[in-house]
Amino acid sequence: MVLLTAIILGFVLDLLFGDPRWLPHPICFIGKLISVTEKVLRRFTGEKPEGLLMGGFMLVVIVLGVSFAVPYFILHFAEMYSPVLAFIIETFMFYQIFAMRSLKEAAMQVCDALQAGDLPEARKKLSWIVGRDTAELTEEEVAKAAVETVAENTSDGVIAPMLFMFIGGAPLAFLYKAINTMDSMVGYKNDKYLYFGRCAAKLDDVANFIPARVSGLLMVAAAYFLNMDAAGSWRIFKRDRRHHLSPNSAMTESAAAGALGIKLGGGHFYFGKWVPKDTIGDELKKTDAGDIVKMNGLMYMTCILSILSFSLVYLIKIFLIGE
Repeated sequence: MVLLTAIILGFVLDLLFGDPRWLPHPICFIGKLISVTEKVLRRFTGEKPEGLLMGGFMLVVIVLGVSFAVPYFILHFAEMYSPVLAFIIETFMFYQIFAMRSLKEAAMQVCDALQAGDLPEARKKLSWIVGRDTAELTEEEVAKAAVETVAENTSDGVIAPMLFMFIGGAPLAFLYKAINTMDSMVGYKNDKYLYFGRCAAKLDDVANFIPARVSGLLMVAAAYFLNMDAAGSWRIFKRDRRHHLSPNSAMTESAAAGALGIKLGGGHFYFGKWVPKDTIGDELKKTDAGDIVKMNGLMYMTCILSILSFSLVYLIKIFLIGE
């Protein structure tokens, strides 16, 4: 029950406060660790594929080892001193891992700029939260990109780490966040990272396989509770959930597209290179800034259903076999 209480409190704290800019964030430290480790390893990898693959593997081993060990030993020694202190620290760790409010606020900055008619500002704010090139995007493309990133990060930023919290507490949740952060930094299929980032990218696919599918199903249920097009969400989820280069990203994107009655996906430029992609959903209406607001609501309801569902399963597990 201690773990469950800490997760719920962390979830509520994120809903209330998000990520204050003045507060150092552990994911920034993980990102710095990845950057520094990559620079060191590249001194020894050479330019041959086998060397780059080995370097990428070592990056994964080092980053995951540190990301798991640091919170594990912090909590271990805190527990030795005071169980109450360990509970407070782990609650705070959970709070920092969740990303609901920060995701909503980042998307709303794009939405506000679009509603104000400031397309250049909307493109700028969008560039902070997506990997694609944004300089030439239309208003509709900007809105679609914002909806897509909220849909995808509903799983990556909230539900997947939540699932790992219930399984292994803060250390395992931070290990997951390290996997996800590595993928976002080095998991590209370009000349620089095709081999060096392959291990991180494949590991991210594995780590998100179950969470993404759970998230997609819960998003369909969330559409029902919000009186959105739940039938359309289920239909598009079944039809288009594999319409993505990633085996996981279209799970929530398809559920969202069906719920909102819009078409997502399609090809885009990444670092100046055109990357073709399948489309997701049916265009029953043009995507606009209002869909970003609706997507945020869908994201929140999906996350609430997730913590309720996981908590129920956790309580059943305690009832049947104990903690």
